[in-house]
Amino acid sequence: MIDALTTLLSSPMMQRSLLAAIIVGVTAPIIGTYLVHRRLAMLGDGIGHISLTGVALGWLLGAVANVTPANSWAIPGAIVVSVLGAVAIELVRQSGRTSGDTALAMLFYGGIAGGVLLIGLAGGTSAQLNSYLFGSISTVRWSDISLISILGVAIIALGLGLAPALFSVTNDEDFARSTGLPVRALSLLIAILSALTVAVAMRVVGSLLVSALMVIPVAIAQLGARSFRSTMGIAMALGIIICTCGLSLTYFVDLSPGATIVVGAIGLYAVAFTVRAVLDRVRRVQRLRQARAHNQHPEHSAP
Repeated sequence: MIDALTTLLSSPMMQRSLLAAIIVGVTAPIIGTYLVHRRLAMLGDGIGHISLTGVALGWLLGAVANVTPANSWAIPGAIVVSVLGAVAIELVRQSGRTSGDTALAMLFYGGIAGGVLLIGLAGGTSAQLNSYLFGSISTVRWSDISLISILGVAIIALGLGLAPALFSVTNDEDFARSTGLPVRALSLLIAILSALTVAVAMRVVGSLLVSALMVIPVAIAQLGARSFRSTMGIAMALGIIICTCGLSLTYFVDLSPGATIVVGAIGLYAVAFTVRAVLDRVRRVQRLRQARAHNQHPEHSAP
């Protein structure tokens, strides 16, 4: 066991991969907590789709500029387009003219179509998008780690530093507005942070699965947490555990890292849900027995 762990940690590829996984494990649940609380759990999925257009656009611009490798601008392109897409969704939602679900649906379809179209114009094939669709953490370079780290620090600083204000906005916009908070700006900030989180997690689990890391750890935490703050803290811890354990498993078994991480998260949710259901049933039975015992032996007042 110790030898296997030593071998894993001595691999430069795994060092980079684990660092990226830890950053994603922390950042995704932070923003996911706000999205789940606001009932916008699918926002990350919509942004993940539109990010493919950004990847392909960056690839196309890299090919035009003769950058080597041609995909060097893929992640920066994904960041820019994801942020623009997230802001567009939020503005549409705030306008009330089109429902948020409709805006998300357009991103779902347009994101994939735009990505395939632009990658074709760049002289590539849709197969070259697979590493961004499903993740390719083993190909992460130190330059990628630097970018992921910078974005991760920004997400953590804003997500935790502005937690009271962001919670107020996600909990009740009208109340937040009555207290003088800049609701529109804070809502846009949540959308932008969601886009940055997608860009951070893209190389780890892929754009199609990134929403899972933003939602599932939060869903597990909600089964046992009693407050917003504890939900976020537990979700962050679970995110780190899920990402590092799933990634470590793929070092010894030939499995897709992104898929393994997400399936592991779903499995953990199933276990946690079952345990919570059993405990709730036990508590109900105990309360019922106590009520029956109380009814069978009522207290009588003295005459």
